[in-house]
Amino acid sequence: MKHSIYLVLLLCFSFSSAQIKGNATTISRQNVIHAESLGNANTYGNNLNTFRQRNLMPNPVITIDVKALNNIVADSYTAVFNLVQIGETAEATNKLMNERVNSVKNSLATQGIVSNDIIIDVISFVPVYETVVEKKLFSKTYTEVPKGFELQQNLHIKFKKVNQFEKILATCAKNEIYNLVKVDYFINNIEAVYTKLRVEILKTLKEKKQFYNDLGFDLTNYKPTMADIKYCHFPKEFYKNYQAFNSISLEALKQNKGVIKAKKQTSYYYDPLSFKAYDIVINSSIVEPVIQIGMEIKLQYREKPETPKPIEKVKEVIRNKYFVLSKDGELIAKELKLEN
Repeated sequence: MKHSIYLVLLLCFSFSSAQIKGNATTISRQNVIHAESLGNANTYGNNLNTFRQRNLMPNPVITIDVKALNNIVADSYTAVFNLVQIGETAEATNKLMNERVNSVKNSLATQGIVSNDIIIDVISFVPVYETVVEKKLFSKTYTEVPKGFELQQNLHIKFKKVNQFEKILATCAKNEIYNLVKVDYFINNIEAVYTKLRVEILKTLKEKKQFYNDLGFDLTNYKPTMADIKYCHFPKEFYKNYQAFNSISLEALKQNKGVIKAKKQTSYYYDPLSFKAYDIVINSSIVEPVIQIGMEIKLQYREKPETPKPIEKVKEVIRNKYFVLSKDGELIAKELKLEN
């Protein structure tokens, strides 16, 4: 009885864990994504044990680095849609295109997106040709003749709230606009973001310097060198894909029949920069895709060489001498004393 209860509890725990992890970390061996891309869960155990067993080697160079990350929700977005219109004449093609675009503008105006937030970018307006076969007595001739016109435009739609995007998609689909090219993210004052990161980095640097001073290292006796970097990443740079499926068919194996492979759906998910390597993270709880702006600074302190003491220069004393010739012809040298 105890064994049965334990087995039930174990199955329940396994099921609940799988639901919490999600498909991205429980995909089958046949999936596209590799184990090293699954995030932190794949590296905690081995790396932690390896670090604990590693011998720490003293280093005469003191390194102080600070990494800061700020997750910023965009102030505005721009969605770009591509649409193509074909017509028999240039006038008819342009008219059909204007009807579709005006319908989108009118519908979005009721959603708070004004006409000034919708820009049309004309890409091309070219004639469309068709090959016509002309039969002759002993041969055939293939001739291209104009059959209509093709107008291609990009529709730039600016919006400020994420929940507006769903309405934009629905409106465009209603007007047979399905090709979403991209979505751009914008920040009104990015300099203010960098200024805030600098302030936070300076606070952390002071705390780390104080830590070394408390350990007995007087950093004023060290010569510092510095390196720094800043970067900005947008959500489109951090989308990963995988295929969650299991193609094992026991029934097909039993019947000794071939397996017809089905098309596997590729899933995409947003996987931003992990904040485990950062000292400072502003707005760490991410719900929607954000712009990730980071700054890093590294200081290295090398002990200053001892300044050699100056060598005192011995003053050379010049003693003046004069020579006297005695009666016997002997040359006698005598010091000449001069009064200052």
